Amino acid sequence: MTRARAIALLALYLALFVVPLGAYVRLSDAGLGCPDWPGCYGKLVGVPEQAAEHQAAALAFPGKPVEPAKAWKEMIHRYVAGALGLLVLAASVLAWRRHPVVSTALPAVIVVQALLGMWTVTLLLKPVIVTSHLLGGMAVVALLTLLAMAPSAEPRAAPSGAPALAKLALVLAVGQIFLGGWVSSNYAALACADFPTCHGDWLPEMDFSPAFTFLRELGQTGDGALLSAAAMTAIHWAHRLGALLLLLAGGALVLRLRTVPAWQPWAFVLTTLLLLQVGMGIGNVLWSLPLPLAVAHNFGAALLLLHLVAVNMRLGGR
Repeated sequence: MTRARAIALLALYLALFVVPLGAYVRLSDAGLGCPDWPGCYGKLVGVPEQAAEHQAAALAFPGKPVEPAKAWKEMIHRYVAGALGLLVLAASVLAWRRHPVVSTALPAVIVVQALLGMWTVTLLLKPVIVTSHLLGGMAVVALLTLLAMAPSAEPRAAPSGAPALAKLALVLAVGQIFLGGWVSSNYAALACADFPTCHGDWLPEMDFSPAFTFLRELGQTGDGALLSAAAMTAIHWAHRLGALLLLLAGGALVLRLRTVPAWQPWAFVLTTLLLLQVGMGIGNVLWSLPLPLAVAHNFGAALLLLHLVAVNMRLGGR
């Protein structure tokens, strides 16, 4: 294994930790554990814990009392993300000759991620910023997968129709990750509390226009009114529809991959990831979004994206 690939693999493993860690911070309501960025109540190292530090924080940030548990969650996420940024930079430098485009894109994405992390705090969890931050984290996973993949030892014959299906499944997976992030950032995960129907109907009352207006505040329409229950239902229902489309495309890809023995292990992994994601999504609805399951659902999305990127690369002849 080359040094460049070893660093890329290490960065990929860390990225697969950072993505669910960010979900844990958000889902445990600690996304605003620190009201400033990059420090926490003005501290770059640690969080205010002493009485004198709390008094200074209260003067500097009135109306934002220190909650050390939440602040530590947020700062640990920032520290680990910072370490990931350094690893990504090292991996990009080492791999630049072999992957100039990916090695240039990765540091750019990391810079954008840092800005989105700052805006998540300063713009008070605006849904489009939070969702973009999730997509950026997934983009880092996808790009690091390209750097970390070992060259194929021997060419594998692509099953008939598999390349097109793999591309379709990847596009749908990215769209589904966006929809999942939009559900989470709008707190719409429990807008439908039953399954497979929603409010007892297959087509419940929905309002898509305000639901998918991106430039708005959390919980509000673009005009500043409160987001209606029908709009929240539309956000949730769209995610369910996306899951169905991805399951169909992924299932078709599995059937094609299974026709060639060399691709059967890839088909098995894809089947497992798809079923796990569907099962965890249903479980989040029926069990009212338990934190461990919600974080695992986020992690599963990252693994599914990684696998689909790898499948597409192998089918492309790498």
